[in-house]
Amino acid sequence: MPKSSNQKLKLLYLLKILREETDEEHFLNSQQLIERLARWDISAERKSIYDDIARLMDFGYDIVHVKNKAGSGYYMGSREFELPELKLLVDVVQASRFITQRKSRELIQKLEQFAGAKEATQLQRQVYVAGRVKTENESIYYNVDFIHRAIQENRQISFQYMEWTLDRRLVPRKGGERYVISPWALSWNDENYYLIGYDAAADQLKHYRVDKMGSIQLMALEREGGSAFKSFDIAAYTNKTFGMYGGKEETVSLEFADRLIGVVIDRFGKETDIRRLAEGTFRIRVKVAVSGQFFGWLTGLGIQARLTGPPDVVEEYKEYLKKINKLYEEGRFEEA
Repeated sequence: MPKSSNQKLKLLYLLKILREETDEEHFLNSQQLIERLARWDISAERKSIYDDIARLMDFGYDIVHVKNKAGSGYYMGSREFELPELKLLVDVVQASRFITQRKSRELIQKLEQFAGAKEATQLQRQVYVAGRVKTENESIYYNVDFIHRAIQENRQISFQYMEWTLDRRLVPRKGGERYVISPWALSWNDENYYLIGYDAAADQLKHYRVDKMGSIQLMALEREGGSAFKSFDIAAYTNKTFGMYGGKEETVSLEFADRLIGVVIDRFGKETDIRRLAEGTFRIRVKVAVSGQFFGWLTGLGIQARLTGPPDVVEEYKEYLKKINKLYEEGRFEEA
């Protein structure tokens, strides 16, 4: 009887069976392994099974031979990832806002391949995050890869920067004008990827939401702005930039009720200069990008927080509050 064309792949199929169908709680004996191989039209005997498993173990695979009251058999011991590690990765994928639903399913299916069939069922989890809206833009994965390539090759990029319209379409800003930027880093902030890059025309470092970048092209020009980036502190930049909205940088004084110390440390870090004032209050001095987002954050803290300086920023904040009050009194938006 002629041998099956799969016979030469016997060792690989044996490894596949052990990987997919066995774990510490589920093992297969030699007869069961012979029956599994037969499904692929591969013939085997007990002795050849023993020899093949020995070869796989010699090659470095952790195949465990178990003998107990329930019987004897083999299972795949250590794997590339332990089950708790895979569960953590699955949870991260499901909870990530920037990963689309379709891509989430694809990634989880790939992660399942690192577990046995029985363990893989435990990866069908669902992590619920309040208010979570998954992005629908799958180009972000390719944008990130493209930006990394540009950084590694020390080249500038050009792209269109997109914005949403009322009919829920992403369209290029500025009539499709292309932005030319020297990419220096990627930053993760407020559940979004941002490109930190040097704009030669403005002679400054700027940031751009990666999922809003379209039609990215790699340019032949070498990057510029290396000296500016060398003295650039990304962590400090993201701490002082609220929602990654830029604004004039100022050192401001803020006073808070003691109960907000956790909010302050979460926002500005443990190294923030904190001074005690009267009982129940404290003051900090921090650098921030003064913007509507900063004022909005401060307003959200209500009567437990107060901006005390510098005077021009305090006046700007008062005007911000007056405009909000006016909106509710008159019921109409101001013209931009």
